[in-house]
Amino acid sequence: MVKDMDHDERYLRAKKKVENLKGFYIHSTVYILVNIMLFFINFFTFEGEWWFIFPLMGWGVGLTVHGLVTFASGFFGEGWEERKIQEYMDKDQSGK
Repeated sequence: MVKDMDHDERYLRAKKKVENLKGFYIHSTVYILVNIMLFFINFFTFEGEWWFIFPLMGWGVGLTVHGLVTFASGFFGEGWEERKIQEYMDKDQSGK
C-alpha cells in the first residue's frame, strides 16, 4: 500500500514537472515569435526609434524567472517546500 502511494506521488510530481517544462517551452516560443514581429513592426514604421527593446527586456525578465522556476527547482521550486515539510514532520514525530 505504501509502495503504491509512493509510486502515485512520484507520478504526480513527474507529471507536474512535465507540465511546467511544457509551459516554459510554449512561453519561450511565443516570446520569440512576438518579439520578432515587434522588431519588424518597429523596423518598418519608426526609423531611428528602437522601442521594441523595452518589451523584449521586460518580457525577458519574466521568461528568465519562469526558466529558473522550471529548471532550478532545487533552489526556487518545490524542493524547499518538501524539505520544510519533512523537517516539520520529523519535529512532530520526535515530540519537540
